Amino acid sequence: MKKICLVLLFSASIFANAQTNITYPESLILVPEKSNFEKTSTYADVMQFLNSIKTMSPNIYVGSIGKSTLEKDIPMVVLANPMVQTPAAAKASGKPVIYIQANIHAGEIEGKEVTMMLMRDILLGNKKDLLNNQIIVFVPIYNTDGNDKMAKGLRPSQENSPLETGIRENGQGLDLNRDGIKMEAPETRAMIQQIITAWDPQMTVDLHTTNGTWHGYSLTWAPGYLYAGQRETYDYTNATILPYITQKVKEKNDLMFGPFGDFSLREGWPVKNFYTYNHHPRYIINQIGLRNRMSILSETFAHERFYQRIHTCYVFVNEILAYCNQHAVEIMQINKAAENAAIQQVLNNAGTIKKGVRYKMVPTAQPINHFRTYDYIKYSKADGSTAFLKTGKIAHYDSVNYYASFKDTVQAVLPRGYIIPAAFASIAEHLKMQGATVTQLDKKQMYSGESFSIEKFTKATRKFEGHFMASAEGNFVAKDFVAEKGDFLVDLAQPLANLIFYTLEPQSDDGLLNWNFFDTYLEANGVNTKPVDFPIMKYFSIKTTSKKKK
Repeated sequence: MKKICLVLLFSASIFANAQTNITYPESLILVPEKSNFEKTSTYADVMQFLNSIKTMSPNIYVGSIGKSTLEKDIPMVVLANPMVQTPAAAKASGKPVIYIQANIHAGEIEGKEVTMMLMRDILLGNKKDLLNNQIIVFVPIYNTDGNDKMAKGLRPSQENSPLETGIRENGQGLDLNRDGIKMEAPETRAMIQQIITAWDPQMTVDLHTTNGTWHGYSLTWAPGYLYAGQRETYDYTNATILPYITQKVKEKNDLMFGPFGDFSLREGWPVKNFYTYNHHPRYIINQIGLRNRMSILSETFAHERFYQRIHTCYVFVNEILAYCNQHAVEIMQINKAAENAAIQQVLNNAGTIKKGVRYKMVPTAQPINHFRTYDYIKYSKADGSTAFLKTGKIAHYDSVNYYASFKDTVQAVLPRGYIIPAAFASIAEHLKMQGATVTQLDKKQMYSGESFSIEKFTKATRKFEGHFMASAEGNFVAKDFVAEKGDFLVDLAQPLANLIFYTLEPQSDDGLLNWNFFDTYLEANGVNTKPVDFPIMKYFSIKTTSKKKK
């Protein structure tokens, strides 16, 4: 086999951590490397790489998590030493699974290339030690369909570097990073069932590129926002892992990383506020938090050149893997503690405490000091209005409010569980797809709990991800009720308690009601003209009837 030396144009300064002194087979040289970083890999290119590298090491397994809308296999790659090929074997190993997902938005293409570089360097280079204490699962090209709809100008903020990219949406026209609750895309169902539920990763990393805000960081990050869940995983990721890596890459690689966000020039200049993204579990990273696992969002800086973005992303993911490898036991212990806390909260407090179901974004307790950004100058336009122009100068500003906390605006009582009528079997099946435990009653049973009377039902006038988003206002009414044989019971004393709660609560800002799962029933029962009870009942306890004495 013909071999060439992997020496990149910018290896001296840009890829200092890549395996530039190792000779790789030509079949493992990536499209960006062969094209002076003017092109990115197609689906066929990725599959060719995977089919080639899987023959070169005993520590790789290449499989598929399912098929896309256009019937393409979505490749999954497992790296382990010793090798494992199944979730059961991974669990038996005692090692944590770390999941790296790339290309959910197929125009944001650095992660796709970086995952392949890391496979190459771990299996054939000098990073084999990253498999000492962990199992790594890669999905390098999650949005297979969007990837190959390449054209120029689809990502203007990336400034034609590379010349062409794929599109944001999948083959259905859906944003896969807004599909975590409704699970309409085959990609989402495959990922949730075949990765998140089956392999149970202790850390999930989702790789993106920003949409163009001119902050001054080569990469920005965020933990999973999980304010309806247990804080243990968020606190450790946000207060320990991310600050540690940020400082390390600054010292080791001279790269500036910082928290994710956007600012608006409508608020004037200098910058006063920096806003993260929303808390909703429709975003995969946030949903992972509600599953009591750690998660990290990675966003490379769109305006840097493609080779720079690849390098930055490589450094970040490599450092995450190095950290998880070194702290594997600690990460698993923290996740397990969060899982146990979620279950105990239900067992100890069902019916007595309230948790948030709607949230608003608020500033963190501490503002950002020494905030790094490209500077702007202010000028007066001919019509007398004020506008701003970006300069090439990096500036630093103090006391920038960071909107990255969330405060609940509506709360609901945490129940012991939910009763789903047999007629709503599709809701029960949806929860099962998420990994929830749902059982079916084999006899009538009386419960004490509450129902929600919907007094106002509204729907958006514009579609979002194919939906006219719904919301409900009303009141909970305490009552005893009978669940019939064949109805479904969801006992919240299970690991996914927080996710189930957020999904089923009628006033949730990202639940199944929002995504129109109950529209047909509610509208058929006249919800637009009179109060209608939400069909899912909450129970706090089982009612027992004492036998009368003779």
